[in-house]
Amino acid sequence: MTGARMLAAVVAAWMMAGLSGAAQAQSLNLGAGDETPIEIFADNGIEWQQDNLVFLAKGNAKAVRGDITVLADQLTAFYTERPGGNTEIYRLDADGSVKIKSPSQTASGEKAVYDVGREILVLSGGTPKMVTSDAVITAREQLEYWEQRQMAVARGKAEAVKDKRRVRADVLAAFFRKTKEGESKVYRVDAYDNVSVLTERDRAYGDRGVYNVETGIVTLTGSVRIERGKNELNGCKAEVNLNTGISRLFSCPGGRTKGTLLPGSGDRTGK
Repeated sequence: MTGARMLAAVVAAWMMAGLSGAAQAQSLNLGAGDETPIEIFADNGIEWQQDNLVFLAKGNAKAVRGDITVLADQLTAFYTERPGGNTEIYRLDADGSVKIKSPSQTASGEKAVYDVGREILVLSGGTPKMVTSDAVITAREQLEYWEQRQMAVARGKAEAVKDKRRVRADVLAAFFRKTKEGESKVYRVDAYDNVSVLTERDRAYGDRGVYNVETGIVTLTGSVRIERGKNELNGCKAEVNLNTGISRLFSCPGGRTKGTLLPGSGDRTGK
């Protein structure tokens, strides 16, 4: 078997492993579950390092299977040899201008590492990003996708954006599920540390937040503060309805809520 054919087999195994558990033609799932052929392209050729048990596709590398495309400056597959001449892929790397595309989702970064056994994809470098049909998730440090849990974790000044509404935190965990149409959508976002919720009118802050995407309600806990213009409310828990613009603030146990309201502020400024 030639090096090119062996690399094609490697990438086929990669794609069969999958990068998402969502609908086949609607997500980043590279495991199409059929015999759709794999096409590999590389400007600078394909390299098979037999001693190192590594395959490389260099220079504008591209792997295509059905509706799924993986793009990078270089694709690398690490494998082990099994009895009988079989190979088993345990890790795949994509380096340089990485993009994984499907009809409804994309993921991008400067580097991607896929742990085949654990089914975890880690994007890093630049501003790692995942774009779904209804939300955009970004991070400063890295973005992980845990296939078995159907969860994305964004670390380092993480942000989730939906319809001009922003949830920011040191760490965001977004949970996905499939719709009846087969699309993978975010239904919940958990936010940890330095949490902020930003809309066109309000700003709300807390130590932890839970965003129910379907109801539009964000529940904040910890040192909670809600601001509109120069008006400010403080408490230990708040429910912020992003759909209606109504916020409910709750006092700390044994304590009271506090509000500072300035005449002429808030609605007039629209901030």
